[in-house]
Amino acid sequence: MMENQTWVTEFILLGFPLSPKMQMLLFGLFSLFYAFTLLGNGVILGLIWLDSRLHTPMYFFLAHLAIVDISYASNNVPKMLENLLHEKKTIFFVPCIIQTFLYMAFAHTECLLLVVMSYDRYVAICHPLHYSVIMSWRVCTVLAATSWACGSLLALVHVVLILRLPFCGPHEINHFFCEILSVLGLACGDTRLNQVVIFAASVFILVGPLCTVLVSYTRILSAILRIQSGEGRRKAFSTCSSHLCVVGLFFGSAIVMYMAPESRHPEEQQKILSLFYSLFNPMLNPLIYSLRNAEVKGALGRALCKERPA
Repeated sequence: MMENQTWVTEFILLGFPLSPKMQMLLFGLFSLFYAFTLLGNGVILGLIWLDSRLHTPMYFFLAHLAIVDISYASNNVPKMLENLLHEKKTIFFVPCIIQTFLYMAFAHTECLLLVVMSYDRYVAICHPLHYSVIMSWRVCTVLAATSWACGSLLALVHVVLILRLPFCGPHEINHFFCEILSVLGLACGDTRLNQVVIFAASVFILVGPLCTVLVSYTRILSAILRIQSGEGRRKAFSTCSSHLCVVGLFFGSAIVMYMAPESRHPEEQQKILSLFYSLFNPMLNPLIYSLRNAEVKGALGRALCKERPA
């Protein structure tokens, strides 16, 4: 039945329809943000690796979050920067599908890691005497591995459902990378199953985890208010508020993107939201954790002191 169709072998990423001067300005700005993303998350990883005081479950998961943020930004941003410099903004079909898979895998993994981190804080504050038993290194490794595996499997489901569709034209993606909704808009076949799976996955990977995080932090807040020591209360609140800031930024933008009615976010607003959690979130996460976390600031201070000559 498909013999007479012309199959698309490459797509054109329309990106941001701006003047050449504005595109050069965005290239410089986004390059700076990307460099900060790599530097900030790299510093977090380095501190956790080098400072034995940060060899705890909380920072084990934070290291995984930093890896996800570096990978997430590196999957989307370099191609966007390349397209800002060149008139030809093409991407072949296979690299486009790979980019879609990686983008979904890293996004799903980050959602699950944020839930795991909230559970870690819940156990640490609400059950401190049993913390080392409940959050053993074996449990932490299993939780981290499960987050990566589930995130990748969910992304694979989306990709398999995309590959069953015919793409016979048009071939212009109104986005700066191969975002799944924009790619589906170019399919010639029926995408209703894809849309249903995306919505179901959003409920499973966004709404469910967000509710779990909110329940955890409601109980954490209640436990913090019962802490007698002012210093202990301040330390617990500082650590948890950092995590809540990251949760709010990531889940908020993702839910608006994938669960709000279509009329509320036209394509240009989708690009801004995608830019927010593709570039700004990975850049802000290490800043939030370093500025609001005394242990990270202390580790950074110790690392800098070691570098100074005697």
